[in-house]
Amino acid sequence: MSNVLEVECGHHQQRDCPDREAILFPTNMKLLLLLLSLGLTLVCGHAEDASSTRGNLDVDKLNGDWFSIVVASNKREKIEENGSMRVFMQHIDVLENSLGFKFRIKENGECRELYLVAYKTPEDGEYFVEYDGGNTFTILKTDYDRYVMFHLINFKNGETFQAMVLYGRTKDLSSDIKEKFAKLCEAHGITRDNIIDLTKTDRCLQARG
Repeated sequence: MSNVLEVECGHHQQRDCPDREAILFPTNMKLLLLLLSLGLTLVCGHAEDASSTRGNLDVDKLNGDWFSIVVASNKREKIEENGSMRVFMQHIDVLENSLGFKFRIKENGECRELYLVAYKTPEDGEYFVEYDGGNTFTILKTDYDRYVMFHLINFKNGETFQAMVLYGRTKDLSSDIKEKFAKLCEAHGITRDNIIDLTKTDRCLQARG
């Protein structure tokens, strides 16, 4: 019957024939809604993360307590036990044109507290701090409420190395966030062998009070 109706409507244009576009409209609407939903999903996915490179970073939202979760470096000894970059973050202060970092390091088995101030450089989203040489760093990704990822370049005595850190608002983070961090490390030339999960180590948590 539908074939006959289509033939008759096509050749005779009867007044009571169904409008072809009216028949297709619901299907088109479904496709439109599907594409719109997909677009919103992609937008939300991008909106989740902020970074220095995209210029959508609200630094003020980084203020507060943090925990060191994962650390990585292409110079592994810097993040191993007694390495200078094996730091245990406690708090980030957002200051005027600078960031203050309160953290602890372990020396001879004892936890020692340090406080450093990093100052903005002329480069967008970049900061500089003196610690075991000179360091410039940027914020790669953050969602403010769960995690923040930093990329750092250290230079001392004519040599350089990279370090990357993942901080969390809680004592540990999901495997998905850790994997996202690992992929970022690989993108910067740091192999997975040079990534250390600090949640499996003593992070001086007892000293936080």
